[in-house]
Amino acid sequence: PFSTTPGARMYRTGDLVRRKADSQLEYLGRTDFQVKVRGFRIELGEIETALRLHPAVQQALVMARQDSPGDKRLVAYFTTHGQAPDAASLRSFLKEKLPDYMVPSAFMPLDAFPLTPNGKMDRKALPAPDASLLSASVYVAPRTPTEERLASLWAEVLRVERVGRSDDFFALGGHSLLATQVVARIRSAFDVELPLRALFEASTLEQLSLRVEQTGSGAALPPLRPASRDNGPPPLSFAQQRLWFLDQLQPGSPTYNMPTALRLDGMLDVSALERAFSELLRRHEALRTTFGSEAGTPVQLISPPAPFLLPLVDLSSHEDRQAEARRMAQADALHPFSLSTGPLLRVSLLRLAEQQHVLLLNMHHVVS
Repeated sequence: PFSTTPGARMYRTGDLVRRKADSQLEYLGRTDFQVKVRGFRIELGEIETALRLHPAVQQALVMARQDSPGDKRLVAYFTTHGQAPDAASLRSFLKEKLPDYMVPSAFMPLDAFPLTPNGKMDRKALPAPDASLLSASVYVAPRTPTEERLASLWAEVLRVERVGRSDDFFALGGHSLLATQVVARIRSAFDVELPLRALFEASTLEQLSLRVEQTGSGAALPPLRPASRDNGPPPLSFAQQRLWFLDQLQPGSPTYNMPTALRLDGMLDVSALERAFSELLRRHEALRTTFGSEAGTPVQLISPPAPFLLPLVDLSSHEDRQAEARRMAQADALHPFSLSTGPLLRVSLLRLAEQQHVLLLNMHHVVS
């Protein structure tokens, strides 16, 4: 009933909502235990099943906790048949069965799970993990000045009280987004340029400190310069390659359109708006880029800057201006882009009245 396409399928999102009196939908939560952590969708039941395979684990429950703003982490609670295994062995056990982003940051042994009056596990009564549980080993204080500075930097980024020289960045709750912050702060604090992969290859404080010292400090980093194009058009970035490949599989799809409609009230200087977009296109090459192929390899084709002409549609005499503006906005949002011919940014202005306009902007995600 929600589609005019024969055989169309609906997707059950698992989101729980309620419709309010004004027809707005209010998000209440999930009907399952799927969560999103660090950009990954994770089914908590998969982690719990893997954890129960450990010979010492009797019961297991995994939660995504956010005990401090913006710091969501996976925490595993478990009961055992006998002596509780340490976090390091559990983490190592799960890494053999799950990808790294699904391995919990903390493991909390319990004598028994808290229960609701109905006899079900009471998730709200589970205790917050102690910061010390995020470490996989006994705390050993940093020994060198480099380790001390790096430990302070890690503690600030990871929001933990202290970091020992044998602590692992990812075991403390680190992930790829925080790793980029660490690399940037190392550059500032030590004047050392480390690749992001260095933190993955040397993830303990001691190992990374050695990397920093071996790379050397004090040498000025080279200035940023525009990339040379003497060798022809530049290749695509990894993100561009992905979207270009998807477009080859399903050309003419509006899936990666990024539409926006802005209502502008008051006197509008259209020529100034055109000049603003001209400058925007001059400054950002990505907005002047299309994608071609050389010897079977996709490349970026960057057009030179040119004056921008803003299409203006006058709806002031239309019988139902608002409805027509909504129709045009929806049609533009669903109109696909051509990555080979462009442009990959579309802008048009709808005039509803002398001091009332709607600005339609739409661009393909490949240039964002």
